[in-house]
Amino acid sequence: MGEGYVIHEGCDHIFFVGFLGAGKSTLARNLGKLFCRPYVDTDQLVERALGMSVCDVFASRGEEGFRDEETKVLEGLASRKSLLVSCGGGVVERPENCELMHRMGVVVYLDGDLSDSLRQMRCPERRPDLGDVSHARALFRHRRPLYQQTADITIDIRNRTFEQVASESGQLLWERGLL
Repeated sequence: MGEGYVIHEGCDHIFFVGFLGAGKSTLARNLGKLFCRPYVDTDQLVERALGMSVCDVFASRGEEGFRDEETKVLEGLASRKSLLVSCGGGVVERPENCELMHRMGVVVYLDGDLSDSLRQMRCPERRPDLGDVSHARALFRHRRPLYQQTADITIDIRNRTFEQVASESGQLLWERGLL
């Protein structure tokens, strides 16, 4: 093993949570490459498990059906080690999901403004729970306290470039012995 490699006991995932478009997937993927840690995205795992897109899951099974599968996906991560996990924006809607994440690792909240999220979103049409701007605003107001409650670590992404967020996150997680 290389010098400086951190050996973690048990399940030691890092879960990235935050509103749609906060950059969770990009951050987890880039930190994974930088620190040689595997990366997964819960939305992609749900899509793979059900063989359909998130939009199709919402259309055919509703949000409740999607959340059921999301919880199963989280439970399945318990048998793996050292993952960087990008979570869907609504993962905090279920207290059991928050408990699962805490049992398996550390939760990092990427805290930004709604305007940042809307600007960063590449494909808003692929975000079935987003709705129009007024619904997005209400959803943001509803979820923000849930993210704050769940977070072990909060990283402010306002007025920062992706590179700044990635650098700060990597340094903070490394200093705490999490990467």
